[in-house]
Amino acid sequence: MRNAVINSSLNLIKKNYDYNDEKIAEIKYGLEAIYILITKSIVIFTASLLLGIFKEVIIFTLLYSLIRMFSFGLHATKSWICLVCSLSCFITIPYLCTIININLYIKALLGIILILLMYKNAPADTHKRPIINPKRRAVYKTLSTIIAIIMVFVSLFVDNNFISNALLFSLLLQNIMISKLTYKLFKLPYDNYKKYLDLV
Repeated sequence: MRNAVINSSLNLIKKNYDYNDEKIAEIKYGLEAIYILITKSIVIFTASLLLGIFKEVIIFTLLYSLIRMFSFGLHATKSWICLVCSLSCFITIPYLCTIININLYIKALLGIILILLMYKNAPADTHKRPIINPKRRAVYKTLSTIIAIIMVFVSLFVDNNFISNALLFSLLLQNIMISKLTYKLFKLPYDNYKKYLDLV
């Protein structure tokens, strides 16, 4: 199904635009990402509706997307792995955020650790999309750290247990996604930009 949709879209683009092979490859990569995002979102949001946590899943997804936007992180090598992992994380974690209570001091300690880890590891690129430009990496690191600080600060003072938990847990999940250990676990190369340092 995915290949049929993507190939038909590419054929339509080729008929209307005279792009070279490199540009077509970029477009194909983008189409694959969009297709996976749409299908994955449909499955996750349908499951959240059935479980009665649709609002919580939406909020958690937005918070997670905010920090991932600048810190990036690994991508699954296969779409089914991506779907299984996403379904597990984006259903289980928001549900846990609704039922657990964490001591304020533990939240503060966890928050400090998450900020430091974010500063250390962000941004984490992939071998398909290495972040080669050092200035861009520095900007992403700064923005990721600032957003992490804001998220932790808000989580400590907001008068809503779910929001407080969701802020910390979305930050925790993203720290896992940019960790060198996680890359190693999935047998994916880390610090991919270093291969291109001589070219910068």
